Amino acid sequence: MNLLLAAGVNLLAILLLTFGLYLRRHRRRDLAVSYMGINIGVFGVAATLSGSSIGLGVGMGLFGVLSIIRLRSNELEQHEIAYYFSALAIGLIAGLNQTPLWLTIALVGLILTVMAVADHARVLPTYRQQSVILDRAIADEAELHARLEALLGGRVHSAVTQQLDLINDKTVVNVRFSVPERSLTTANHEVLPAERSHA
Repeated sequence: MNLLLAAGVNLLAILLLTFGLYLRRHRRRDLAVSYMGINIGVFGVAATLSGSSIGLGVGMGLFGVLSIIRLRSNELEQHEIAYYFSALAIGLIAGLNQTPLWLTIALVGLILTVMAVADHARVLPTYRQQSVILDRAIADEAELHARLEALLGGRVHSAVTQQLDLINDKTVVNVRFSVPERSLTTANHEVLPAERSHA
């Protein structure tokens, strides 16, 4: 496959991933810059090595090393990790230049499609995860679930206690819960000026 075509596919894909998906949905500029930079860097190295017999091995090694460095350097949310690996994979697929053009486009398109669907707001919109600090030390699991459900206004699916401080009387817990559909409707309802005047 022509290197210029590969570069065009890679550039278009990373622009769609970064600006079309990630930045529109999550608004974190520093990671958008990181995704662009890491993708172009991986593409450049992979394209340089693609003609050699060790290109694939070095490319996969580069993928692993960059993943370890990036994931250890800063705490990322799980969806941000998914975008990071997608940016790496797109650069590697396009840069190695080992497959026909149609297959490269298909693989890159598959990554973009999966990310667009999986990270959409309508996919499991009621499910949440949150770290909560309670002003009481609660060791009983049933009591803890009841307190969290009353506080969060939803159904608790999992509550993992991270810290139970009996001296300072507090509980740090990681909660996975879901909120009712009607709560989402109410939260997304825009209050009109006429409604505000009657409130």
